[in-house]
Amino acid sequence: MSAAPTSSSSPRVLSLRGAKTLPLVKSSSLHFPLKCKFVAKAMSATGIASELAELTAVKPPSHPTYDLKAVIALALSEDAGDQGDVTCLATIPKEMDAEATFIAKENGVIAGISLAEIIFYQVDSSLQVEWSQKDGDLVSKGMQFGKVYGCARSIIVAERVVLNFMQRMSGIATLTKTMAEAAHPACILETRKTAPGLRLVDKWAVLIGGGKNHRLGLFDMVMIKDNHISVAGGVSNALKSVDEFLSKNNLSVPVEVETRTLEEVKEVLKYASENGTSLTRIMLDNMVVPLSNGGLDVSMLKDAVQLINGRFETEASGNVTLETVKKIGETGVTYISSGALTHSVKALDISLKIDTELALQVGRRTNRA
Repeated sequence: MSAAPTSSSSPRVLSLRGAKTLPLVKSSSLHFPLKCKFVAKAMSATGIASELAELTAVKPPSHPTYDLKAVIALALSEDAGDQGDVTCLATIPKEMDAEATFIAKENGVIAGISLAEIIFYQVDSSLQVEWSQKDGDLVSKGMQFGKVYGCARSIIVAERVVLNFMQRMSGIATLTKTMAEAAHPACILETRKTAPGLRLVDKWAVLIGGGKNHRLGLFDMVMIKDNHISVAGGVSNALKSVDEFLSKNNLSVPVEVETRTLEEVKEVLKYASENGTSLTRIMLDNMVVPLSNGGLDVSMLKDAVQLINGRFETEASGNVTLETVKKIGETGVTYISSGALTHSVKALDISLKIDTELALQVGRRTNRA
């Protein structure tokens, strides 16, 4: 492969390795103070955090069985099918190199930079990537924040998969940052309402945006919800069964119970006062009521928080939106959980372009740069 070009005002080129270079398009000067050359080993579920330590200050959640490399491989495979990229095969010589630039097309929080490194490496380990931003940084419309150099075919094959992950993660991170700032001093959490197969990726984006992770799955926390309570015959019965199960199996995991009324909160507190319990958090579900005038009644939630009086962590859920989260956060709850962070995400618009100047010209014409 030819050496990666440096950012300058000279024309960007595509080159056939070992052949005469061919002028392609002019490239505006762009300085990249943060240069990351990703070197990967095995992307196992248990080893992913350490592998990414040098790329991001926000490491992905640790999951015992999640195989990020396999998720990436599936995304690449569904794109390539059984023939590969027939357009690249038809139009781009095998030995041609290129330089492509990441451009933000709207304001937001960038996320997925570290994941993009992994994808590029998985497609072609000879690709080189440089970034001017890191995961969690703000980007603005029209900002050029990264470049990838190397085999043109490899860049284009990786392009859509990289962008699909980055755009989704950046959308989650952007919404999370806004919600987290409004919720303070409460902490914002996501839920298990993630895209199938993208649990770790979605939850990683929440961390990048400044939120905290709720349970990763069914295995790392006991969460007694309404259906468990109904089958068990009440809140106290469910709690007793959980305490007995954990004791019998010598398990130590956080325990949360969902409550929907002040009576259920009182029942939980009564049980806890009379029994040794592993309970750590009480969920206060749908205790905020939207009013017809557009306001929000949080009196029930406040009453529940006062009843609990710091004996357990508290988590508000239900009717959590950008418009309501600030008022909910002012009630004194420890956490606020929102499924919307991941199930209703709006992707952040990002592009990866070889002809940067033309892309910016079109973007300005359509008010997207």
